[in-house]
Amino acid sequence: MVERVRFAVALSEHPDAGVAIGEVVGQVLERIGPGPDMAVLFLTAPHVAEAGRLGRVVRETLGARHLLGATAVSVLAHRQEVEETSAMVLWAGHTGPVDLFRLEPGTPLPPDLGDGVSFLAIGDPFSFDADALLASVPGGTTLVGGLASAGSRPGGNRLLLDDEVFTDGAVVAALPAGLGVRPLVSQGCRPVGDPFTVTAATGNLIRELGGRPALTRLEEIMAGADDDERDLMRRGLHIGLVVDEHQGSFGLGDFIIRAVIGADRSSGAVAIGDRPEVGTTVQFHVRDARTASAELAALVQPLRAESALVFTCNGRGSHLFGRSGHDAEHLADGLDTTVLGGMFCAGEMGPIGGRHFLHGFTASALLFGVEDAD
Repeated sequence: MVERVRFAVALSEHPDAGVAIGEVVGQVLERIGPGPDMAVLFLTAPHVAEAGRLGRVVRETLGARHLLGATAVSVLAHRQEVEETSAMVLWAGHTGPVDLFRLEPGTPLPPDLGDGVSFLAIGDPFSFDADALLASVPGGTTLVGGLASAGSRPGGNRLLLDDEVFTDGAVVAALPAGLGVRPLVSQGCRPVGDPFTVTAATGNLIRELGGRPALTRLEEIMAGADDDERDLMRRGLHIGLVVDEHQGSFGLGDFIIRAVIGADRSSGAVAIGDRPEVGTTVQFHVRDARTASAELAALVQPLRAESALVFTCNGRGSHLFGRSGHDAEHLADGLDTTVLGGMFCAGEMGPIGGRHFLHGFTASALLFGVEDAD
């Protein structure tokens, strides 16, 4: 007996929205048949005005019970990334019962959604309070998603929820247990220097690391770095905050990465894109294409999956790697599947160290039908 294919992805780059939607729906029908439990539609900026109509066409012609969707500056499917031009991607799956709901700006997840569910969330970057949502994710559950990126101002994005269209807040799907779901979050950074304990901090200012001015510690790290590492630090320095302090040592996946945004030479303080508490272990990090490639490859190497929904940063792609297709290819090769669909985001959501965060420059993915590689 042939095992039923549960998931499908289709891509069209046709500039005519009517032709493109016909192509992606037709491809999905060929691969998994009609009546999937959920479909996810990603549209680039040229299709923003028709987003609502296109979503309704998907539900009517594909027979999808539920639809989630968003507009993005770029999209990905299979091994391709289509950047800043007309494109649409349709992902669909026989997932079992799905609950969809709309979140007004600042609204947390509703309680009592059941045990073992996983969440897929897409928000508007100008109105969506990611902190409120991520703080409400129940323990033992997973949330992955991203922020729409097609519009550069409030009201410029579209979020789809079944037959409705929104320009703010977020749309969320609660996926049932039993799908073999696992999150993957690749932050694309590597540590430099040694870890230190924050011994004095105010707001987003780290004043002391290990009892000495934070800037002094940073200057010592730079002095001990090689030329290539020092150049990376000058071009874009980051800092990792340990998520779980109970571990004896820290490595890949133990830090939440934030930007270093400035320093004050008179006080020796370093400003970062977070509010670290005294006692937090931190380590400076750098990011480049080689590091991002190596980390993503390491994360996917032990896994295999039937499908994945991918939310990668709009600062990755050709902007970081010098060509399009990097993340899609690495995921397809590592997971041994081309049933990948996703969008480029203005912020990505996913767990690190058991806690959920809003990220930047990250590739986050929700994997389906996951098995450990032999």
